[in-house]
Amino acid sequence: MSYREFAVPPRWHGLAECLWTSTAPAAPEVVDVLPDGCMDLVWSGAELFVAGPDTAPHPYERATGRTACGLRFRPGVLPALLDVPAGALRDTRVPLEALLPDQARRATAMLADASAPGPVLARLGAALPGGPPEPGVRAAAARLARGATAADTAEALGWTARTLHRRSVAAFGYGPAMLRRVLRFRRAMALLREGLGPAEVAARCGYADQPHLSRDVRAFAGVSPARVAPSHPE
Repeated sequence: MSYREFAVPPRWHGLAECLWTSTAPAAPEVVDVLPDGCMDLVWSGAELFVAGPDTAPHPYERATGRTACGLRFRPGVLPALLDVPAGALRDTRVPLEALLPDQARRATAMLADASAPGPVLARLGAALPGGPPEPGVRAAAARLARGATAADTAEALGWTARTLHRRSVAAFGYGPAMLRRVLRFRRAMALLREGLGPAEVAARCGYADQPHLSRDVRAFAGVSPARVAPSHPE
């Protein structure tokens, strides 16, 4: 499988991380999609669906002859644009038609005929009915990504712990402690794929020690840190 990411237009930088494509496999395959705190709008080559926030490796079945593509939104963005709480989409893949029937049918018809489906997905993303997430939600994600605790984050935003948890589940699909773990895991995986050793990764990412890193990698990736192969350009 050949997976590539592409930059989104500058006006999208606050909302989406990238457009991506995954070329058609030579034979049917199952790949594990790992938690990253994001949600994607995905065209499988036959179906248009929303990939909800994951809490564990999510097996994704790839059929032969179908190139997939997706638009990856920053944490907390897609639920606001869909006007659907992220908690309702956690660990699921939901056809867009179940959420926005008319838009999904029009977009599916265009995607099926498009030689380059990425721009169609981008236009669809720009036309979703909701609005951007509230600033407090973005601030919470930024603080948690830097390693702040849930208690410190709530205090900095002037929220109660209960308010932070409620807004986190609605925006990200899980509470602040889990979001902090997922975002830390994502950073750790990026460093492991760059070839850094587990001990250095654990120190850089704020884990208590290397066994702490190992437990999170096994929980979220299903393998040990030593099994995370460095990435290589194709």
